Order: sequence, then C-alpha cells, then structure tokens
Amino acid sequence: MVQTALVKVLEPILERDFAQHSYGFRPRRGCKDALRRVDDLLQQSYQWIVDADLKSYFDTIPHQQLMEGVGSKIADGAVLDWVEAFLKAKVMETMQGWMADQGTPQGVVLSPMLSNLYLDPLDQEMAAAGYEMVRYADDFVILCRSQAEAEQALQRVQNWTAQAGLRLHPDKTRIVDATQPGGFDFLGYHFEQGWKRPRAKSLKKFKDTIRVKTGRSHGHSLTVIVNEVNQTTRGWFEYYKHSQRRIFSSLDSWIRMRLRSILRQREGRKGCGRGLDHNRWPNAFFAEQGLFSLDEAHARARQSSPR
Repeated sequence: MVQTALVKVLEPILERDFAQHSYGFRPRRGCKDALRRVDDLLQQSYQWIVDADLKSYFDTIPHQQLMEGVGSKIADGAVLDWVEAFLKAKVMETMQGWMADQGTPQGVVLSPMLSNLYLDPLDQEMAAAGYEMVRYADDFVILCRSQAEAEQALQRVQNWTAQAGLRLHPDKTRIVDATQPGGFDFLGYHFEQGWKRPRAKSLKKFKDTIRVKTGRSHGHSLTVIVNEVNQTTRGWFEYYKHSQRRIFSSLDSWIRMRLRSILRQREGRKGCGRGLDHNRWPNAFFAEQGLFSLDEAHARARQSSPR
C-alpha cells in the first residue's frame, strides 16, 4: 500500500521526462507498442541491430546513484526516505544473496518505475545522438542503418553502463544483420529476414503448457480438455498473432495429434494419433467440439488488418 501511494506521487513527475522509446511498465504503453516500433524501423531498412542484454540488471542497480537520480527529480525529503527504506529492506526469500547497496526487488510495485528512472539517462543520450532505440524495462535493441553505426551505438552503451555500475552480458550482447539467417529475439518474438515468429523459449513454454493439459491419462471429458486448451491458445494467439502463418497451422496439427492420442488411449490403443485416426477424428470433428484454431484465427486477423 505504501509503495502504491509512492508510485501515485512519483509517476506523474517522472513520466514528464521519460523518453518516447521506453515502453516498459509505463501508462498506456506496452509490449505491442514496442514491437510495432521495431517492425516499423525494420521496414525502413534499419537492418543492423544492437541486441543488448544487461546482466542481472534489477539485482545490480547501485543504490547511491539511483537515489541521486530520484533526488534530481524529487525534493521532498520524506518521499526520498521512503524510497531509500524500500531499497534497503531485506526480503526473506533472498536474504542469502541480499546486498545492502545495490538492486531493486523484482515483482513489487515501486521497482519497475525506479528501474526506468535509472536507465532514463541512457535513453536520453541515445536519443540525443540520433539512435533508434526501443526499450522495454531492461530489454532493449538499437536499430541502425549500417554496421558501423551499430558498432558506434554499442560502444556508447558500453561506456554508459560501465560508468553506471552495470554490466552487459558478454555472450548475449551482439550486433546482428536482421536480413541474414540468425536474426534476434525481442519481447518473446524472433525477427529474421523479414519474418517474425515466437522465439524458441516462448514456443517451448507454450507447448509445455499444452502437454500438461493434454496428457493421455487425463481423466476429464474431451469437452473439458478442449476448453482448457482453448484458454491457453486464445491468450497465446492474441500476443503472437503477427507471426508467420505456418507456425499456426503446425501448432494446430500438433494439438489435434495430442487430442487424438487421448482418444486412442481411451480405446486401449497405444501411441500417438496418426494414420486412420485422421479419418476417424478429422479436423472437422475437433472444430465441432469447439477447439480454437490458431490458423483460422490468424486468417481472420489478416483480413481485418493489413498488418
């Protein structure tokens, strides 16, 4: 409650100065806005990407420098005392690794706003230098028109993070040509050669969730199972609906295979749904059961929006 009250006091003040290319944990902004901006820049031939990763960002923000940043915006001593008390409060689950002079606890109300404040000087420096940076919390990319420009941008980031007491992950920070094989990940999407799709980790997490809901020993009726699957697929699609179409048709086939496997199991037959099972339980059968089709939803979304 105290942190929520602090946010209500601090947010209007800090929001006045935050950079336009910062999208994380801010009013009326979100992941989709950041992804849309990345899309726009890629279409404008900003093909060289600085794919940056701040190592353990939330755990390494120096308290003294952070409080100096807060103090440059807020003059009320009582508010400053509350913020500092929050930063120094010990958390039972992390006592062993707790540091008295750095880090902001994740998952709490005040932390995202303070993390945005600490990175705002980097936002402002990159904007003043003319770089196209898109940031969501500690996850950011810089889109450039040439490799030389990308190298210069990365050098600026390295210089800034060093003086700010932060570290770029040496293995995860890199420069990528988005028009070549390999691509880059950002906010759950993978961008490569003009296409985008769910990144590998996002796809694995989705499949793991579906596997739990479609185990062959599942005791619920098919109607209940389909409803549970739909709860996952509808929400997942809403975020990833801008992916290339073949992803959705492939996932639809995989989900139906798992449902056919359940039906085989209930008839005392082993193995995955295959062969004649497609004739016995065709795609239309699952549509009649109310199964949400990712591929059909994607086709409808494309008809309603040119993007």
